[in-house]
Amino acid sequence: MPKTPLRLSLLAASAMLASQLVACGGGGSSNGTGQLKFSVADAPVDGATAVVVKFSGVEVKPKNGSALQFDFAAPRTVDLLATASGTPFILLDGVTLDAGEYESVRLKVISDRATTDSYIDLEDGSRAPLFVPSGSQSGLKLNTNFIVPEGGIRAVIVDFDLRHSIVKPTGQEAYTLKPVLRLVDASQIGLIRGTVAASQITAAGCTGDVNTGAGNAVYIYSGSVTTPDDVGGSGAQPLVSSMVKFDAATSSYRYTVAYLPAGSYTAAFTCQARGDDPEANDAITFSTPAAVTIAAGATTTANF
Repeated sequence: MPKTPLRLSLLAASAMLASQLVACGGGGSSNGTGQLKFSVADAPVDGATAVVVKFSGVEVKPKNGSALQFDFAAPRTVDLLATASGTPFILLDGVTLDAGEYESVRLKVISDRATTDSYIDLEDGSRAPLFVPSGSQSGLKLNTNFIVPEGGIRAVIVDFDLRHSIVKPTGQEAYTLKPVLRLVDASQIGLIRGTVAASQITAAGCTGDVNTGAGNAVYIYSGSVTTPDDVGGSGAQPLVSSMVKFDAATSSYRYTVAYLPAGSYTAAFTCQARGDDPEANDAITFSTPAAVTIAAGATTTANF
């Protein structure tokens, strides 16, 4: 079915929920216990003024054992854009688990096409439901391994790249969330910050908003990439992306990409992000790519 993408650049939300958790279910055997701190996070959004998701709990699956259920005493409605400053939203704050290897996590959400339990507020002032296929049954699941250390704390963050995950099926009111998720170790991440010259925003062929920065974005690729490609293209695919925003206080265009594991990356800017359909190969033009190295706990600057 044809779909019209909503250009969102998120990574998802955060605050304290531990006091409102009810845990049940069995875990795997272990010689001891450790603690898990589990968060979700987002980045600035292009195209919406609010992205609200209602969470009802979290499931954690040991490699050798039944899933552990951490259900909130009452569903929590979270505006993901309220955490765009880079502080993740804590869903589990140091819960005690058997030490050992875990193989998956699942975010339980309340989301339906016919309701606005979860929803998007658009720039034109309208509100639309945010639908997660099978969300009420299976939630948002991420199959990835992580280890809870005996006598220690494992802090992990789920990185949502909703810019490439939200589409609007033709003829339907609700937007559909098909998220691209990554689980990152909070102790091993850094971020990239920088500015974009006004001449890049106003160059010929640009489709972004000069006044707000909307429609302009910085794409991040793993390793060394000489020819950046769009989402859905046939070439190098971006790991994450983040919109550029106009900072009135400094009269400059700025961006931040957080939650990047330490390592080598390539960053590239485009002023044609509005035309990047995540389900198609689009003719998007990028700036000359820049090599970027991320160190844990550090901020790296990359200007365009």
